[in-house]
Amino acid sequence: MTRRFPRTEPLIPDDLLDRLIENGRTAEVQHGFDPFPVLKLFTPDASATWLISEAYPEGSDVRLYGLCDPGLGSPELGYVMLSEIEDVRGKLGLPVERDLWFKAEHRLSVYAKISRHAGMIVT
Repeated sequence: MTRRFPRTEPLIPDDLLDRLIENGRTAEVQHGFDPFPVLKLFTPDASATWLISEAYPEGSDVRLYGLCDPGLGSPELGYVMLSEIEDVRGKLGLPVERDLWFKAEHRLSVYAKISRHAGMIVT
């Protein structure tokens, strides 16, 4: 299947992926680890959003952890595979993008609390 809007560069650059993996290593040994999200991913023509704080390489894929809302109005902390996010397309067929201007102001738990109350991820 040919993608209508093919990706021309990685969704997560190597420097950010390295930070996510380091957070994942820390989370495995530090109980209660509550990092700042490293990046925000979103669909530009729909309401799906992810605030990602950790990564765990699994073969040729990467398992990501963070605050996830596929656009259903119920943000949840959890895991999602990078390949699954890369396959998501919005209503107009646009791929998921990384918010280049996102800078975390709160720890992940604070974003989760605010977003659950709002019914969507708020940054």
